[in-house]
Amino acid sequence: MIIIESIEEMQRAADRLRVASKRIGFVPTMGFLHEGHLDLLRLAKQRCDTSIMSIFVNPTQFAAGEDLSTYPRDFERDCRLAEAIGCDIVFAPEAEEMYPPNDSTWVQVEDVGKGLEGSVRPTHFRGVSTVVTKLFHIVRPHVAVFGQKDAQQAALIRRMTADLHFGIDIVIAPIRREPDGLAMSSRNTYLSNQERKEALALFRALEIANALFSKGERHVDTLRHAVEEEILRSGNVQLDYTAIVDPDSFLPVEGNIERKALIAVAARVGKTRLIDNLIVRNGTTQS
Repeated sequence: MIIIESIEEMQRAADRLRVASKRIGFVPTMGFLHEGHLDLLRLAKQRCDTSIMSIFVNPTQFAAGEDLSTYPRDFERDCRLAEAIGCDIVFAPEAEEMYPPNDSTWVQVEDVGKGLEGSVRPTHFRGVSTVVTKLFHIVRPHVAVFGQKDAQQAALIRRMTADLHFGIDIVIAPIRREPDGLAMSSRNTYLSNQERKEALALFRALEIANALFSKGERHVDTLRHAVEEEILRSGNVQLDYTAIVDPDSFLPVEGNIERKALIAVAARVGKTRLIDNLIVRNGTTQS
């Protein structure tokens, strides 16, 4: 496995791969890898000749007071895990090169990024769309793989990729969960043992909504109330939002669910903010 830190070197490597007719699969990450990230890498390897993973804690998607300085990092461990899966290249640029002095260009995706996470973290998606655009131009992939856990981010990237004619196939991998159902996240490491147990309220709430949907319940107010009731039952979990939206546009679904919908939840467990979601469709689910 090759580790590349320079943008210019990464672009040259990508050009060589394309000239050799190699199909490039790309997984952008902020590091501190878990099995969910490795699932994305496995998918990239299945679909492509060469797999590239970026490890870059992107400062522009953190607002003031968020956990940029304390975000978990372990680059050597990340590289060992990526190499064990068969990653060909790790691209790990410095922030100063990704955002040089006088850098003043932003990429903003309207509509998809306005609600839910966009409302709670107003500058977050601008940072995400900007850094992903930069990474796409540097790595020049044919395929890019993202995770369903960050469902709104995935929808935003799909929209941006289509609007800007990148010609990149966006693949969304299912949520990887712990054996007890907790969605895997690098931020899970912030949780104390007690908070870790309390965090399961998010998954339980989604499972309750799933059970109701499977039994024929389609009204969004009933499903949303069931999710909120279960989360609030755990007194130490502070609910940020529960929403039922179209999984592509992220516009709210009103009345009854006719075709498919995404049930999304965000909450704080202690000082840690967690998100989770579930797609319901014609009596089936995808999480």
